[in-house]
Amino acid sequence: MIDIHTHVLPGVDDGSQSMEESLELLAIAADSGVHTLIATPHCNIPDEYENYASPELTELFERLDRERAEAGIPIRLCRGMEIFATPELPELLRTDRIWTLNGTRYFLMEFAFQEDPDYCREILRRCRELDYLPIIAHPERYDFVQEDPDIAYEWCTLGYGLQLNKGSILGRFGSEPRATAHLLLEHGLAACVASDAHSPFQRSTYMAELRDYLIEELGESYTRLLLEENPARILNGRELLGYEPIPFW
Repeated sequence: MIDIHTHVLPGVDDGSQSMEESLELLAIAADSGVHTLIATPHCNIPDEYENYASPELTELFERLDRERAEAGIPIRLCRGMEIFATPELPELLRTDRIWTLNGTRYFLMEFAFQEDPDYCREILRRCRELDYLPIIAHPERYDFVQEDPDIAYEWCTLGYGLQLNKGSILGRFGSEPRATAHLLLEHGLAACVASDAHSPFQRSTYMAELRDYLIEELGESYTRLLLEENPARILNGRELLGYEPIPFW
């Protein structure tokens, strides 16, 4: 499996708080069948987690990868960020202030849970005009998608990738995110599923239970698409695959 959304870089956001926690998260991922993982610290959250590209952030990532290798954890670690959508986001992409997913045109972005859908459309359009490809983090958790899932259908048909959270599918964020996640899966709108891991103790990188659940619910082919094939395409900057999206109305 490939996990494209994790907060394993230590001490930079609300995820891992130490190098020891980060190594434990990587070991848990490897033990559960994950062979490649993207570190995606929160970025561009004003006055909270800015984490723009810098020599210091690069050195922290490289130190984690060195410690991973020394610990013998058999996992490939790649760079990325979970970027909060502000009006400045297109310019940040254009000027290389943020890390895309493994250096490709794909980037992971999130919105405020109660954002205006028209604002989302505008930011997405501006990023796409610069030839970047948005992967929208956990759309099932946004209030406006729960109220109107047709927004997710629109995003999918415009070529934006939708990344669902493990915890949402398994019901760990409540009934509304779970119901919305399952609705998006049933309508063929999800590009991939990731852990959005934050700690070894809660919201971890353990993905085997999700894989087993998805195989039982959706079958092996769809599960492979969500956990391996599309994440691999994101890593390599290739076009996403998917089932024909099913409209809601």
